[in-house]
Amino acid sequence: MKAYIFPGQGAQFTGMGKDLYDQSDKARELFEQANEILGFRITDVMFEGTPEDLVQTNVTQPAIFLHSVILAIVLGDDFQPEMVAGHSLGEFSALVAAGALSFEDGLRLVAARANAMQKACELQPSTMAAILGLDDFTVEDVCQRVSDVVVTANYNCPGQLVISGSIAGIDAACEKLLAAGAKRALKLKVGGAFHSPLMESARVELEAAIVATEIKAPVCPIYQNIDAKPYTDPAVIKQNLIAQLTGAVRWTQTVKHMLEDGATSFTEVGPGKVLQGLVKKVDMEVAISSAVLPQ
Repeated sequence: MKAYIFPGQGAQFTGMGKDLYDQSDKARELFEQANEILGFRITDVMFEGTPEDLVQTNVTQPAIFLHSVILAIVLGDDFQPEMVAGHSLGEFSALVAAGALSFEDGLRLVAARANAMQKACELQPSTMAAILGLDDFTVEDVCQRVSDVVVTANYNCPGQLVISGSIAGIDAACEKLLAAGAKRALKLKVGGAFHSPLMESARVELEAAIVATEIKAPVCPIYQNIDAKPYTDPAVIKQNLIAQLTGAVRWTQTVKHMLEDGATSFTEVGPGKVLQGLVKKVDMEVAISSAVLPQ
């Protein structure tokens, strides 16, 4: 079975999407539509902006979404998913690509999500850290023993987790995790504590937008971040999307479930190859590729 996967924040690069814009009339039309919906020329930032410009949350999230979704649309008949999943932001891309969300509604939700997360970041200084070389249980156990807010936010692949919380919580957890045998505990250059309780204000704000948006049954199951299980029921998909902002991204578990359910190949749709590397850490043998424009 063909599994299509969609990257999240961090996959952006200067010039992203320019090849799509130049080679496809349909892509150009969608990019220009996105500029109108967002109220600024995001294409200028994507094609010519500096890395500093692209790292702004209100730019990064729509930019990665647009690159992924427009590529999936332009692939046309070459895009035949039998199961889909996205990493954090990528879940929205996956839903549009699988026909559950319209392009316009998906973009509006992503823009609302980015703005809500930015506001939540400004409410309280917070951050995230990558923890390498420890098992899931040890990381979870250490986080629970820290008095400040700190949780396991991303289960990226075996031995690579990301924790999220207050600056004091992250500092304390990193110290304890290194003492527990972590190879590295690396604080990330992010605006805040994504996928943690500190995103509660963003969750509440985004909930209203998600509830008001039409979501249809996707053409294939979407494996959602919150519990790594496949869904096709629009009402359940909505609830899982709402829970996603404060819940963990269970990517390792997602890949394992897709493999157990018959995935024979994974195609990453969007900028970069981050997810391909993570899938390889789960299963070295499975076929992995990047989606490319038909010639």
